[in-house]
Amino acid sequence: MVLAQETSYLLLDEPTTFLDITHRYDLLPLLARLRDRGRTVIAVLHDINQACRFNDHLVAMTDGRVVAEGAPAQIVDSTLMSDVFELLSIVVPDPVTGTPMLVPTM
Repeated sequence: MVLAQETSYLLLDEPTTFLDITHRYDLLPLLARLRDRGRTVIAVLHDINQACRFNDHLVAMTDGRVVAEGAPAQIVDSTLMSDVFELLSIVVPDPVTGTPMLVPTM
């Protein structure tokens, strides 16, 4: 419905929850195209790899406070992932897009 209304702003809370992987990768490029056409898209995503691949600006939060914000390539590193997700990881370039990609090292 929100797409049919052609609103200037889209506010989405976990829009990929409960979607299978095919539908996730249908929805996220659609949202990126809407952004590229001038609409403001704000989405809460907990999948950092999806967030890095499809967004041009991220805001990382923990305990209700902003700990980093900016372009994915500028802010996403293993230290931030440890601070936000308490997860040991490495961050490598996504082989398809070159954007940061989180790889857990557990």
